[in-house]
Amino acid sequence: MAISIRCKNCKADNNLDKTTCSSCGIKFGKKRKYRVVIRKKGRRVIRTVDNLALAREIEDTLKEKVVRGELGIQKALSGTMADVWDKYLPWAKENKSSWKDDERNYKNHIKPVFHDECIGNITQFDIEKWKLSIQKKKRPRGKDKESTPLAPATVLQQLQLLSRLFNLANQWGLYIGGNPCNRVQKPRLNNEITEFFTQDELARLHNTLDQWPDKMTVSIILFSMYTGIRRGEIFKLTWADIDMERNLFTLKDPKGVLDQILPMSSEALEVLKKTPKEYNTKWIFYGKNGQQRTDFKGPWARVKKAAKLPQNYRFHGLRHNFASYLASDGESIYMVQKLMCHKDVKTTMRYAHLTDQAKQDAATRSGTLLKPQKITKIINIREALNAK
Repeated sequence: MAISIRCKNCKADNNLDKTTCSSCGIKFGKKRKYRVVIRKKGRRVIRTVDNLALAREIEDTLKEKVVRGELGIQKALSGTMADVWDKYLPWAKENKSSWKDDERNYKNHIKPVFHDECIGNITQFDIEKWKLSIQKKKRPRGKDKESTPLAPATVLQQLQLLSRLFNLANQWGLYIGGNPCNRVQKPRLNNEITEFFTQDELARLHNTLDQWPDKMTVSIILFSMYTGIRRGEIFKLTWADIDMERNLFTLKDPKGVLDQILPMSSEALEVLKKTPKEYNTKWIFYGKNGQQRTDFKGPWARVKKAAKLPQNYRFHGLRHNFASYLASDGESIYMVQKLMCHKDVKTTMRYAHLTDQAKQDAATRSGTLLKPQKITKIINIREALNAK
């Protein structure tokens, strides 16, 4: 058993007689964190508190529990979050295409608070406090832009990653107990953004692309517009994924679903035929020196500006535009779901109001068709045909 001073800066543990951190050299102020650690059978129970007197009380309590055998509960003697992360990262690299996002999120948000904590000691209250702290964090912005708080979707991503760590720790035998994240209130999202071009905006975009000098930029934008696939899926396409004879292309490992073989319109096929081939590379929409492309922010921003499109119109909006035009033309939600590779039809339902409008337009036309003068006209046409 031991009580140590916990450095707020580098998270190192120091002896009680220290006035500065032995690891990073920062001075300890009056507000200190104290950590009580008990080890038993290779596992640890950890408590972190704000004053030394309370730390000593907790140490005495833990000593009594050890004597009585009350700390034999597996949940209390779970491994640390660091132990879980050490197993999770190799697993994520093998099983998740977005593992780099997890690595960045863990490093920036979870590690500073929970990395050295015993996972069995992390409570719902601890997670609620942590959630509030990251909700107040500011996103780094350019020097001419004001920093803004993290978006609710970003906060939700951190909660989802932490929850996944709890679930896998349980599955891997590093933790026995419930997942406290399940009881934490999740941020409410308003992400039902459905972007689509007006006819004027669409015309301006096409006119701009007709004159744009960078033909790879033109190909990327037009292929996204005509297929509705995600940016990352475009960058992963290779020439081996294209069947030009049958107007098909294969999406490998699209988000949330198995590989998909999708049809192409003649316009999408024409884009591929005109795509530059300056390098001997397998990538269709390659980047610098024929390498796989990873970003498109700059080219898209320049095209938007030249076409006088709304500056908040995202490249991902081309995907919404594709689905919106299909739905508003009367295409079924089922077909839109298949072409968009949505795993759950609930995701596709954001476009349902557009199909409803198409139905309303059809119903309006039917009413006009069935008016008396229209019916008389149809009868006269039939009689004339029968007379022939």
